[in-house]
Amino acid sequence: MKGEKLQQHARDRVEELPGAELEHPFGPEWEVFKVRGKVFMLMTAVTGEPIVTVKVNPEDGKALREQHEDITPGYHMNKQHWITLNPGGHLQKPLVRDLVTESYLLVVENLPRAKRPVDPDKFGKLRGQS
Repeated sequence: MKGEKLQQHARDRVEELPGAELEHPFGPEWEVFKVRGKVFMLMTAVTGEPIVTVKVNPEDGKALREQHEDITPGYHMNKQHWITLNPGGHLQKPLVRDLVTESYLLVVENLPRAKRPVDPDKFGKLRGQS
């Protein structure tokens, strides 16, 4: 998937997520997506290519990096808890959507119940699947 498409698929999914907001705390070249003030996705092209960085469960991140050459440790983030999706043509739209959703839910489930825009146990397709 080309970089622009990669970022657009991720952006399209974010628009469907309750409470998701876009900010630019690191300048205009970084798009930072948050839910209730907590980051769940970053997008930039400062690396020379449009990339998307999302939060992951460490075991899932390790498996994803082993299975997909276009998934690398999180750019400028904790390498255990974040992955970067790189353009290259091998990532499919459903995987990008699922990874954005999972990142969002990982952040939501750590919010106090009263602040959660959704119930993380009932929202999203990846819950309960291995």
